[in-house]
Amino acid sequence: MICSLAIFNGLYPLINESSGAIASVSDKVNDRIQSDIEIIQAGASGATVTAWVKNVGTTEISTIENSDILFGLQSNFARIPHGDGGSSPPYWEYQIEGDDTEWEPTVTIKLTIHLESAPSSGTYMLKVVIPNGIYDEITFGV
Repeated sequence: MICSLAIFNGLYPLINESSGAIASVSDKVNDRIQSDIEIIQAGASGATVTAWVKNVGTTEISTIENSDILFGLQSNFARIPHGDGGSSPPYWEYQIEGDDTEWEPTVTIKLTIHLESAPSSGTYMLKVVIPNGIYDEITFGV
């Protein structure tokens, strides 16, 4: 009896930890399956790059400012930090289009990248990576 109790007390915490880890991984996989974005259009005007990105998944995308924005010539791109009107270029900001206040399914955001100077002519790459790792990218000419 004592031996059985000792074995149970030793195994029960391990089983609980394993089920918690499995549930956590399952939640992350479910979030990735339900999330998706699509860059609809991108272009540059002066020292500003504008892109429209649509939530084509089935779940809300929160903490948009934690997304990674990569931009530059195809052979030389860099991560652009998030900022606001008081930040020094380069930085990016976003605006949820329409009357929506959250980036829910079917909602589009306007992504604006403020550069130090106008991009030179060439082929540019823009990659948007939302916080859970889902991404889309587009190339366009300037």
